[in-house]
Amino acid sequence: MKTEVYSWRLPGDLKSDLERAAQLRKVSVAWILDAAVRDWLKKSGAALESEEAQRKLHAAAARCFGVVQGHDPRRAEKARDAVRERLRRRYAR
Repeated sequence: MKTEVYSWRLPGDLKSDLERAAQLRKVSVAWILDAAVRDWLKKSGAALESEEAQRKLHAAAARCFGVVQGHDPRRAEKARDAVRERLRRRYAR
């Protein structure tokens, strides 16, 4: 049994389209709105569950993340040069 009331404003053309669709389907405007809201809630609920699952996975993986410690704050910027130098030394003729 429906006991709650919710109202909102919408453009006149949207209201006309909604009423026309209800007449064509021989259902009430309220029935169409109920169906639309239930469908949206179902879809958004799935999205929220997916986001929650991703958060849980990330939290579990975060326990395995390591931290690279070093004394050179520009280490990442100089990585290419460091790799090239090591390769040059290894394969120097």
